[in-house]
Amino acid sequence: MIPAAFEYARAGSVDEAISLLSEHGEDAKVLAGGHSLLPLMKLRLATPSALIDVGRLQELSYVRDAGDRIAIGALTRHRDLQVSDELARSAPIVSHVAGLVGDPQVRHRGTIGGSVAHGDPASDLPAVVLALDGELVIRGPAGERVVPASEFFHGFLETAIGPDELLVEIRLRKTQGGWSYQKFNRRAQDWATVGVAVARTDGTPAVALVNMGATPLRAAAVESALAAGASPAEAAESAAEGADPSSDIQASAEFRRHLARVLVRRGLEEAGV
Repeated sequence: MIPAAFEYARAGSVDEAISLLSEHGEDAKVLAGGHSLLPLMKLRLATPSALIDVGRLQELSYVRDAGDRIAIGALTRHRDLQVSDELARSAPIVSHVAGLVGDPQVRHRGTIGGSVAHGDPASDLPAVVLALDGELVIRGPAGERVVPASEFFHGFLETAIGPDELLVEIRLRKTQGGWSYQKFNRRAQDWATVGVAVARTDGTPAVALVNMGATPLRAAAVESALAAGASPAEAAESAAEGADPSSDIQASAEFRRHLARVLVRRGLEEAGV
């Protein structure tokens, strides 16, 4: 398939990217690795009037210790997350999950910012960002604002990023103790039929779900059950509460609910909860 015609501009800085987004209006899209956007354009499910290429902004590619959090530049590629010594020490679940994304080509070109900003509920890393109480730093013409991950995902492929704004940084809490990522898919490179991220930052472990609704979700009922003293097996029985999974060619909604219960139990047990 061939995409519809569009204008193309390469930004030389974050400020220039924001200026170009403001100039081209809400029909413009940001291009980083392109592994989410370009397939949609080829199918003409997305027809942006302009692409603003930010892929060469090295200032947005880093992993830094930020006290009780890890700061990750939005253009940090999955492969860089996978081999980061800082993440291996402070948030190993991020390195592990980054190594599960797609195939080597995707991991060497795709970025964490692109994955999070795309807002696909079947994607791996957005659930990890939720489980680690992520903060998303967004910059626009009016300056910079910080959005909690719990308020960032608005709907299917919809996030809190405005049409003239750019996601510049993801801040994640450091893990304190065990963690786990469980993913069920038919083939190694497939999107998750269902996935579960479990991480302890302090107190009760956080549990986030992949592909169990229109957005990545926190399994609030599981977390509440654990806080009340339930065993992993008991808490996992409430994994699908509050979720609204879809039925498609990969799985029925009921099978996804079953998978969520099974994977949450496995994740809690592997994390040593």
